[in-house]
Amino acid sequence: MRVAAKTDPGQVRRANEDCYSVGELPNGVVWAVICDGMGGAAGGNIASQTAVRYIAEAIVASWQEHMSPRAAKHLLVSALDNANLRVYDLAQANEELTGMGTTVVAVIVDNGLAYIAHAGDSRAYLCDGREMIQLTKDHSVVQVMVDSGQITEDEAKTHPRKNLITRALGVSDTLEADYCEEELPPGSLLLLCTDGLTNAVAPEEIPGILAESGFADLADALVRRANENGGPDNITVVAVENNLQ
Repeated sequence: MRVAAKTDPGQVRRANEDCYSVGELPNGVVWAVICDGMGGAAGGNIASQTAVRYIAEAIVASWQEHMSPRAAKHLLVSALDNANLRVYDLAQANEELTGMGTTVVAVIVDNGLAYIAHAGDSRAYLCDGREMIQLTKDHSVVQVMVDSGQITEDEAKTHPRKNLITRALGVSDTLEADYCEEELPPGSLLLLCTDGLTNAVAPEEIPGILAESGFADLADALVRRANENGGPDNITVVAVENNLQ
């Protein structure tokens, strides 16, 4: 497995409220987590950094060799639940941090199988070299509108409420995270990203960028393209490639 990652404040915002961490466990197991923080004062930074820290610690401490899919799901969901309470408690203890929260996408990849948990509108995609398949479903106002038939997918891309999310880590003492599992065939890659990428670079462009840049430079190339397109938000990209034959 190979990993490429990068975060960047973009062209508009001074601070970068995105945060990520990646790592490798024994036997080639790879994990990653990205968060896109929100909140007043320094709340966004604190929310995303706190969530990433506790989720990463839980994965490293709890992963066991030959863990079953059921156990892997429990590990990830529990890690997100614990991080949710940590962020929520910080916000309750400090009035300046009231309302802070963060999106989250966390993944563990073991032997070509990706375990994914998420909340908010940061995303996970599977790229097979030809197309991008979105694995996560946004927890957002516009996604609800798309699901109910009020607007189309194309209209959602430019809708004025597209940045309003319906779930986030840390804003309540409970978190309803979604979970899925996905096979990563040899030669495919898993892409995690915040909306700073997807709002600036169309997913259908990404296979072409990969073909031009190669995997080693993919994260840099995606961030560069987002910035060329205005960089309206913080941008974070983590790519995990199954380079096993």
